[in-house]
Amino acid sequence: MTANSNPPQGQNTNDFSMDDFAKALEQEQYDYHFNKGEVVKGKVFQHDSSGVYVDIGGKSPGFVPLSEAAWQSFHDVSEVLPLDGEFEFLIIKEQDSEGQVKLSRRQLYIDQAWDNLTEIEEKGKLVQMLVTGVNRGGVTGQIDGLRAFIPKSHLIEKESLDDLLNQTIPANILQLDRGQNKIVLSQRNIAKSSAMAQLQENQVVQGKVVKLQPYGVFVDFGGVAGLLHVKQISAGHIDSINHVFKVGEDIKVVVMEIDTVKNRISLSTKVLETYPGEFLEKREAVMENAEERWANHSAKKEEN
Repeated sequence: MTANSNPPQGQNTNDFSMDDFAKALEQEQYDYHFNKGEVVKGKVFQHDSSGVYVDIGGKSPGFVPLSEAAWQSFHDVSEVLPLDGEFEFLIIKEQDSEGQVKLSRRQLYIDQAWDNLTEIEEKGKLVQMLVTGVNRGGVTGQIDGLRAFIPKSHLIEKESLDDLLNQTIPANILQLDRGQNKIVLSQRNIAKSSAMAQLQENQVVQGKVVKLQPYGVFVDFGGVAGLLHVKQISAGHIDSINHVFKVGEDIKVVVMEIDTVKNRISLSTKVLETYPGEFLEKREAVMENAEERWANHSAKKEEN
C-alpha cells in the first residue's frame, strides 16, 4: 500500500514555514520589557495631533504626549522632536496591553536639571536665575526650567525689585528639596563664592592677614578667607603667632586644599621653605620668590 503523500484537504504545508519560525524567534528576542523610570534611546518616526511616536526597539512604538515633548513651550512639536531625530527619553508609564510605553523628554530634562543643581550645591558654585516674577516676599524665576525663589532679605537689590524682571542674576543655593520641588536661593555670599571660584589648589596667591588665633592665621582673598594653620607656617618653632604676623599685612601663601562642602581653604607657607625655620628667619626672601620656590617643590615631588 502506497502512503498518501498529499496533505489532507484544506491543509497548507506552508502555514508555518521555517522563515516564520525564525521571525517569531526574532520577535521574541526583541520583545523588551520596559520599566518606569528607565532611560531609553529612540528615533522619532511619526507626529500627530496628540503627540509623537518613537521607535525604541520594542514590539510597539513608544508614545510622547505633547505635554511631555519638552520643558519649554513650542509652537510645533517638530521644533523639539523632529522626524528621524534620535533622542533619549524617560519612561513615565510602563507597557499597556498593546506593548506601548509612555515617554517623556520634559521629565528627563527636569531630572537632569535637578542632578546638575545638586552637584552645584555640593561644590558651592553660583547659579544664574532668570527673574520672571516679583512679589512682596522677593523674586521668583527659573533655572534650567526649574522654578526658584529668592527672599527679599537675601537679595542685593532690595528696593526696586521690578527692575530685576527679565534679568538674569547670580545666586547661591540656600535650600534644595527635590521631593518638595523647592529651590530657595540667596545672594548674600556671592562675593565669597566668586572669590573662592578664582582660587585653585596648588597655587601661590597673595592675600591679607585679617585675623590671628593661637591655632593659626586667617588670610583674606577679596571676600573669602583661608586658614594658615600654625603647623603650616614653618617647620621651625613658633613661640607666638603674634610675633610672626600683624593684622593688615600682605602675605603670599600656597593654597593646599579647597573644601567647598565644609567651606574651608587650607594654606601653607612651610612648603616654601628650603630648610626648617627659613620662613621665620628670612621671611622677605621667601616671599620674594615664592612662586619659584613652589615650582621647585612641586617638581621635586613629582620626581619622587
